Amino acid sequence: MNRHRIERFEDIEIFLQRIENIEYSRIECTSHTLFRLSEKQRKIFTCEELKQRLKFGTPLKVGVQYNGNYAIYYKHKEKALATKIIIRFAPASINIVTFYNIHINQIPK
Repeated sequence: MNRHRIERFEDIEIFLQRIENIEYSRIECTSHTLFRLSEKQRKIFTCEELKQRLKFGTPLKVGVQYNGNYAIYYKHKEKALATKIIIRFAPASINIVTFYNIHINQIPK
């Protein structure tokens, strides 16, 4: 079984309530979050931007993976793309594991 696959989808409102209960300062990037980006890309895609999107954005879809991580899909500024952010909930914080820009049609149904 691929533990990164979506096991189930969560209602967006329930997810937004979970996020609401976490303080902004308790949303953290891990050493893995931005590791695959070049220095130039790190100036465009920052931890702060990802935190803003999580805390204040409204996702298109929220999936819970078999490994317990959440895959959250957001609109991208380019219409054909979406941003997929993988997070892990800890008791009083959120760890941003990684993110990807994907084609909008790659969002699971």
